[in-house]
Amino acid sequence: MLHNQIKRDIKQCYENLGIQLDNFIPRRAQNYLVAEIAKTLAGEYHAKHRMLVAEAGTGIGKSLSYLLGGIPFALFNNKKILISTATVALQEQLIHKDLPLFNQIFPKEFSFILAKGRQRYCCSHKLEASCITGGDQQVALWEEKPKKSDLDLLKRMQKALESQKWDGDKDSWPTSIPDRVWQQIVADKHSCNSGMPKHRSCPFSKAREHLEKADVIVANHALLMADIELGGGIILPEPEQTIYLIDEAHHLPQVARDFSSAAASLKGAANWLEKLNQSISKLAEVADYQKAGRFQSALSEAISHLIPTLRQISAQIDPAMFNKDGVYRFEHGELPSWLEEEAKGCKEASKKAAKSLGKIHDLIAERVKESEVSPRLGDQALAESGFYLQRLENLEKVWLLMAQPNKDKGAPLARWIEKSPDREDDYIIEVSPLEVGHRLDQLLWSRAAGSILVSATLRALNQFDYFCRQAGIFDKDATRFLALASPFDYQNNARLVIPAMPLEPQAQQFTDLLIKTLPEYLEGEKSSLVLFSSYWQMNQVAEALKPLMKKNQWELLVQGEESRSLTLKKHKENCKKGKTSVLFGTGSFSEGLDLPGDLLTNLIITKIPFAVPTSPVEEAHAEYIESRGGNPFLQISVPEASKKLIQSAGRLLRKEQDSGRVVLLDRRIINRRYGKALLDSLPPFKRVIEYT
Repeated sequence: MLHNQIKRDIKQCYENLGIQLDNFIPRRAQNYLVAEIAKTLAGEYHAKHRMLVAEAGTGIGKSLSYLLGGIPFALFNNKKILISTATVALQEQLIHKDLPLFNQIFPKEFSFILAKGRQRYCCSHKLEASCITGGDQQVALWEEKPKKSDLDLLKRMQKALESQKWDGDKDSWPTSIPDRVWQQIVADKHSCNSGMPKHRSCPFSKAREHLEKADVIVANHALLMADIELGGGIILPEPEQTIYLIDEAHHLPQVARDFSSAAASLKGAANWLEKLNQSISKLAEVADYQKAGRFQSALSEAISHLIPTLRQISAQIDPAMFNKDGVYRFEHGELPSWLEEEAKGCKEASKKAAKSLGKIHDLIAERVKESEVSPRLGDQALAESGFYLQRLENLEKVWLLMAQPNKDKGAPLARWIEKSPDREDDYIIEVSPLEVGHRLDQLLWSRAAGSILVSATLRALNQFDYFCRQAGIFDKDATRFLALASPFDYQNNARLVIPAMPLEPQAQQFTDLLIKTLPEYLEGEKSSLVLFSSYWQMNQVAEALKPLMKKNQWELLVQGEESRSLTLKKHKENCKKGKTSVLFGTGSFSEGLDLPGDLLTNLIITKIPFAVPTSPVEEAHAEYIESRGGNPFLQISVPEASKKLIQSAGRLLRKEQDSGRVVLLDRRIINRRYGKALLDSLPPFKRVIEYT
């Protein structure tokens, strides 16, 4: 049961909110969401499986709801709050706006912090080693010889770090740091060693100390996945002591899939393995030959297997087998027998190499800790061994997944080879799971103290089933589900217009039809957004309509011609001046674009956003569903299109007083059997369906 003290705290927050915000209007849906979050976390629906999945439409106030429902409960029960988002924009909103406001209205003190992964911090050991002049080690790990400007920048950074004028956070350095420079000094799990002399002053270590003290931590989905893949509680608090507030939750399955994937080049890997081979003796010497001798031998032996094998695999690949995108996918994830055998050998060799180098790395760290080698020599050796160790662990993951036999139950792995974009004569081996739900359930949901998942678009075709399969929410009876409609007056403030188009989007002449039709629906509108399914079609239409736009004195702003921020800035300036402004964009403009009021009153969607399964993972998933007698179009394409169409339509009304129209130039929503389900899943716009 929810403790009375928590109820009092939530009530006090609401009262304070009314005092703090002049125009605050209590919303019934928001109050309900807050209550359901608090009751779920208190175990009122299920004592062990404390999970709520809530789709909350635009305007409900999701972030304030989960802060109100989550923080009072967590603090009372001595739990941590981890808010995970998909976008930087939402993180910034939480850190700079929502959490400071909540701190003012909450009757008790609490602290909050933005969490970043190791890759955002420099390693003080690596930075010092990179600044030491007069030695081959200085340039050993660079892809090419460093420029003088690179070395000068490193020295300035070290000086600033030592004088505490810089905290080692990449984002707080006043200028942009080139990737080639940052990769030399970035913190990694091998350079972060508690036994190192500078560990306590290490930027990432300091950041971890602040994280451990904070009550509320804001992170992104990638950092959350990185932590739970390591076992949980390594970077972020332990799942068992954490209440997870997952915002923009519809992105989590894709992030989880990316984290479970792996890729490595063939000749590229052989080349850096050669460099490592040349450094083994030097590293073993720093580690102490007597202790490191057997690990040195094992590492050399493993590398002597890997280098020729990787080159031999590359030589056996037939360039004619690739498609026009430079990809060859293994059907049903099944490798040819020769590659299956090579994969097993590479798996064992890369595992042996990683384990052996790891032992050498540990011995060096021990000697540095005991001051048995000079810090200069030890730091450089650790930086070098850590660099190669990370690459070996990735190589081991690739070949472990490549050699893994397909299971009798569940989806196979997607496996494919891609032509390297960097080297004409090289290939990249890639592996990805098709479904990650079981992994999320095992590593996160089954361990968490509580999980609240929210988004404006979690349902597909008015059902949560598709999201549950993706996200690993298998115990539906124990999970609380909510679908809260937006408080906006769609019937009176917005229309959905479906014109009488003579052609459907798959017709060859549809682009020409768009060029002819669009001006009719742009006429008389001051602020328009036109969403296309492809860059190619968008650019074709834009080029054809530019003369007309110029003649009518309409300003056309096309995605990709300038940066997103500059494009939107120009659009806002046009609207402010009363000038007609037309935005052309693709899929990325259908989500996260906030143009309230007069900034958008006319939204045109050129077609239902069906994704063609062109990526190897999508193709493999469709193939798997077909192999089980399913229909990938109805099971994947239609639900995904439903979500994307809802997101696209959601660009129109951003605030309660907004108004306008959505024009959908795709008659399939009327003519096809699946169309009614897509139409009914959209917000309740007033519908205007035109007929010839």
